[in-house]
Amino acid sequence: MATYTYNAINSEGLVFDGTLTAADVMTALGLLRQQGLMAERLEEIEGGATNTKAASSGAFKAVKPKSLQIFSRQFATMIEAGLNVIGSLVILEQQTNDPVLAGTIGQLREDVESGLLLSEAMARHPKVFSRLYVAMVEAGEAAGVLDVVLDRVALQLEKEEQIKRRVKSAMTYPTIVMIFATLVLCGMLLFLVPIFVKIFASLNGQLPTLTQYVLKASNLLRHQWYIVFPVWGGSIVGFFKWKKSPAGRPVWDRMKLRAPMRIGDTILKITMARFSRTLSTLVAAGVDIIKALEITGQTSGNFVVEDALAGVRNRVRDGASIAQPLIENPVFPPMVSQMVRIGEETGELEQMLGKIADFYEDEVDASVQSLTSIIEPLMMIGVGAMVGVILIAMYLPMFKMLKLVSQQ
Repeated sequence: MATYTYNAINSEGLVFDGTLTAADVMTALGLLRQQGLMAERLEEIEGGATNTKAASSGAFKAVKPKSLQIFSRQFATMIEAGLNVIGSLVILEQQTNDPVLAGTIGQLREDVESGLLLSEAMARHPKVFSRLYVAMVEAGEAAGVLDVVLDRVALQLEKEEQIKRRVKSAMTYPTIVMIFATLVLCGMLLFLVPIFVKIFASLNGQLPTLTQYVLKASNLLRHQWYIVFPVWGGSIVGFFKWKKSPAGRPVWDRMKLRAPMRIGDTILKITMARFSRTLSTLVAAGVDIIKALEITGQTSGNFVVEDALAGVRNRVRDGASIAQPLIENPVFPPMVSQMVRIGEETGELEQMLGKIADFYEDEVDASVQSLTSIIEPLMMIGVGAMVGVILIAMYLPMFKMLKLVSQQ
């Protein structure tokens, strides 16, 4: 197979350019004619340079969720307007402002031109198109409603981004406070405490226990920083790797759901919103229920829910309803299982799941606001306590200093 670059016009006189993969020049011209294009220029690219460039451009960068959402919405509009898949991809490749996505679309177009289905071509780019995305496109192709499915995918991406933005917004303030507190702590141990050390040493007094601990921490940070900071950074990196590992992820996800101060409750609501929205989208797209449950579990973002849905899938495969194993599993709130049961009985499972998702998305908003109002004063108290401990440790010896000074 060779890669060709071309300039071509369609029946309306619009000019298109791009690349395609074909066995020879005649095949390439035939592919262009299938798209309703007449070639003005067709040249072979030595070594497939364009393909290599596109692959390398996306090797280390991710596609922005907003770009993928716009791509899905525009793709759906073009398919609905009557354009074929290849023609739509040609236009989208030229219009997108995301260079990584543009390279990916170019590879999709080449794969579709070579005979692959759109879903098969997307499956070759798992870092860009999730399994949920590919499964929905596959179902849309089979049912002949690709435009409807792409529109639903765009809505799904939009809802997921809304939840992520809410959580990120809620975490911004605590993160800033933690960074500030860490800098203040390091600054006091590095610069303030040493001043008092010289004063204490000149008086030869016995320091209180709290002061001795603070001085040891200061000496450790000042004289062995080359050990402290790498260990600190390594611990943070190690923690993030551990929580994503097969052994650490189940433990961490269970701990998150049991976290105090409504944190666990908020995380469960986020997970239920994602579970309901994803399953509703897959059911509406016509994906087989067994496969839909599998994909929903894998995209739920929590091992506990993923494991529970694996059990639900096995029970459904054996002939049980979806609601019964949900009712029996304590992970799922009663409202979720009961509304799923009603949806199955009335034949409106998609609508019921959508209502559950809407409810929990609103609940996430309320929970995040409530959580923020709880965390903010606690963070301020924590920072005050941290600074206060160091100041108290430094001023406790003052009482002894006055006695020592009077004795000299």
